[in-house]
Amino acid sequence: MLSDFPKRVSLLGSTGSIGTQALDVVRAQPGRFQVTALSAQSNAELLIAQAREFRPAAVVIGDEAKYPQVRDALASLPETEVLAGPDALTEVAGRPDADVVLTAMVGYAGLLPTVAAIRAGKDIALANKETLVVAGQLITGLAQEHGVQLLPVDSEHSAIFQCLVGEERNPIEKIILTASGGPFRGRTREQLAQVTKAQALKHPNWDMGAKITIDSASLMNKGLEVIEAKWLFNLRNEQIDVVVHPQSIIHSLVQFEDGSLKAQLGLPDMKLPIQYALGYPQRLPNQFPRFSFLEYPQLTFEQPDTTAFRNLALAFEALKRGGNAACILNAANEIAVAAFLRDEIGFLEMSDVVESSLARVSYLATPSLDDYVLTDQETRRVARELISTRV
Repeated sequence: MLSDFPKRVSLLGSTGSIGTQALDVVRAQPGRFQVTALSAQSNAELLIAQAREFRPAAVVIGDEAKYPQVRDALASLPETEVLAGPDALTEVAGRPDADVVLTAMVGYAGLLPTVAAIRAGKDIALANKETLVVAGQLITGLAQEHGVQLLPVDSEHSAIFQCLVGEERNPIEKIILTASGGPFRGRTREQLAQVTKAQALKHPNWDMGAKITIDSASLMNKGLEVIEAKWLFNLRNEQIDVVVHPQSIIHSLVQFEDGSLKAQLGLPDMKLPIQYALGYPQRLPNQFPRFSFLEYPQLTFEQPDTTAFRNLALAFEALKRGGNAACILNAANEIAVAAFLRDEIGFLEMSDVVESSLARVSYLATPSLDDYVLTDQETRRVARELISTRV
């Protein structure tokens, strides 16, 4: 990645939680970043406002029905090309006018645009964890082939990445991903069976979109992060641990072969890991609130309950199985979360859908990119059938 500024940034998923915070970072660093592309799936109004402010070379609206609205609203910006649909997003991701592509879309939708950006030689500020969950071996192989850096934006993976700077010659013994435990930490399966959508959407520490918030409540988000960490840091499965840390101050830790631990600490604010990825290898000054130990006199830790929160155990099982198992896990979970948000299934039934999908969908030990696409499609069909029998 170029260390000189201004750095040209293509922002895919600009209207979501990560995307809007990334633009906050850009605003707070005048002259350091230039936005070359913006995209959104359906929030046309916010995308239009962002385009008017940042005047990128390209804007993509995923929902093709909203293309006329965006096109007409931006007609006064001749420098901005307006496109629509997933193919347009993939094409824009590979354009040469960016130094780094920030992938902030949610879910499987991030896979093909990320592949296109890597093949075009773009460094990736990776906020879309599902890309590595679905096709980690393929993505990391492509990144190595094209000399591309994968710069993690998830707070946990950013923490590990920061702890590893300067430690290139020192092998990792293990990493420890921290989890807040979500809003239902300490509850039994019987209690979880009664939780509501409104309760699940109230995360104690982080402000995120609906899908990621539900994943955090079910601990699937941590399971996806376990799989992502394997590929980001080239780890064996047994080198990854998870510990519940309710205060969300220690964002993750690395243990080296001599037993020493390094941790990255800070307030739960996604703007810091976003800025670190965009500005890497430099640390940029900012006015973010600072952490004080005196305000957090007690930091606590506990084991995750994988009996009550089955999703974390399922993620470790998919990781151990390898092949396209994590792709199945991810697709089934996306369908299950959407059904839960529509009040079609209960909280615990999300895990049932994922587990049954893992058992039913065809397993492939060495999938290609096309195989991942077909696996995602098959899993979504199977998961929808499973849900329909429960409604």
